[in-house]
Amino acid sequence: MRIAVLSDIHGNVFALEAALADVKRQGADVVVNAGDILSGPLEPAATADLLLSLGLPTIAGNHERQLLACEAARGSASDQFAFEHTTERHRAWVRGLPPVLEIGEEVLVCHGTPSKDFVYFLEEVGPSSGSRAAPLGLVEERAGGVSRGLVLCGHSHKPRAAAISGGRLVVCAGSVGLQAYDDDRPYPHVHENGSPHARYVICERGRDGWSVTFRCVPYDHAEAAATARRNGREDWARWLETGRV
Repeated sequence: MRIAVLSDIHGNVFALEAALADVKRQGADVVVNAGDILSGPLEPAATADLLLSLGLPTIAGNHERQLLACEAARGSASDQFAFEHTTERHRAWVRGLPPVLEIGEEVLVCHGTPSKDFVYFLEEVGPSSGSRAAPLGLVEERAGGVSRGLVLCGHSHKPRAAAISGGRLVVCAGSVGLQAYDDDRPYPHVHENGSPHARYVICERGRDGWSVTFRCVPYDHAEAAATARRNGREDWARWLETGRV
């Protein structure tokens, strides 16, 4: 089995198109979308239309919850923009997305961890240390109760893999659409990948286990940054141009 995992598109249809073209060149038996799909100051409606046309297996991330919450109260700038620039058809699709997805008997797809879409699986954020790779014991705890050999996630935007007990492998796909950001939850921290390339991962089951190939794909990030600027988000424009905070 050969699985391509897209995650954290964040309305960046420019990066999504490039990633999908690269998936087509590389080949995959299945392409899955691990959430955080539309929120951001870019092209949420065009992103939703493209994904709806493809019908990929897709789960909801924390930003799907936050986007839908804008129906009741104003949300963050990124979630509110996506809410105001999508249609009821798009939001009905988002409402129907599951929080986790099983692929066959070997693969589990979640956004953050299997139980919490807002928790990084492979990173730890501290009050003084910022974000760093999570220690093995913490990853094991977050994977508790999961028996499948391959666990796929997103959320942190950091491409990363960790082997844990039972021969299991946890893989974060990185982000298709946003290579740097800052956050203040649970403590202030930044994540940055150092370049503007769209990122996703291909996992392939072989005789000796799962192989992992992180893909780093060029696209017209200048157009994405210009879109963010037109929509009043200089922070996003900088992140999109450089992959750095």
